[in-house]
Amino acid sequence: MKLTILDGHGVNPGDLSWAEFEKLAEVTVFPRTESNKVAQRIGDSDAIFLNKIQITEEILSKCPNLKYIGVLATGYNVIDLEACKKRNIVVTNIPAYSTESVAQHVFALILNFTNHVYIHNESVSKGDWINCPDFCYWLKPLTELSGKTLGIFGYGNIGQKVSQIAKAFNMNVICCTRTQKEGMPESVTFEDLLKRSDFISLHAPLTEKTKNIINKDSLKLMKKSAYLINTARGGFVVEKDLADFLNQEKIAGYAADVVLEEPMAKDNPLYKAKNCVITPHIAWAPLETRSRLQKIALENLKAYLAGKPINQVN
Repeated sequence: MKLTILDGHGVNPGDLSWAEFEKLAEVTVFPRTESNKVAQRIGDSDAIFLNKIQITEEILSKCPNLKYIGVLATGYNVIDLEACKKRNIVVTNIPAYSTESVAQHVFALILNFTNHVYIHNESVSKGDWINCPDFCYWLKPLTELSGKTLGIFGYGNIGQKVSQIAKAFNMNVICCTRTQKEGMPESVTFEDLLKRSDFISLHAPLTEKTKNIINKDSLKLMKKSAYLINTARGGFVVEKDLADFLNQEKIAGYAADVVLEEPMAKDNPLYKAKNCVITPHIAWAPLETRSRLQKIALENLKAYLAGKPINQVN
């Protein structure tokens, strides 16, 4: 079997191994693949793995041998599932591999706003503490999380983990979710979540109903002192509206690991917005997390080869 990995660098920039996959197939790994080279690189492959590469009807029509697509991520919106179904191509994804790391990143972003570690370390490095007449100083207000309200939009695996961590900080947790679960925090409407929360963390799936849900109308409902955290999807946010609210200091801050167009465009309105912290889609990237992803991908491939696909999405 011929297996082609189209954009392997994201999952494995060199600190992991594809050796176990090579025991199952003839493997070709491309670190990255431009859109105009996708069909050519798939060629006569029987199977492919990819992360962010678009697979369209046009590409599939040029790759008649293809029978398996493994998405190296949870989201699979890059794949034309209907076209795959017509061609009996099995498509699998990697569910629930990044719960721990994404929840951890949420609190890295929250604590960036409450403790301002970076700016204080930078100040000390410049000699400000050495030259300070007092035994301590702070450059921005510091905030305790205890007693603050965290609103979680979406209560799947990651939302539940974020709630667990928040409770360890003695935060009050409320959530807005379609599905009620036993033992979950207080369930509220989206409007109430916006109005009551000191911090809001987004964890719902991106659908037509949730697309652009953070806009000028919803932002008006947030407290001026509230912070918004987005480690889910850039598509939740109307970026121009959010940038306007940040620049006018109508909300306290925004921290995200995602934007609408990735990599980030130079003209993205959030690029230079006030009180805006953005990381380059790294919440999923710890070595342990990527290793877990790779192991699940291997099990997906083994199950497919055994005729019993798992984590199939089409």
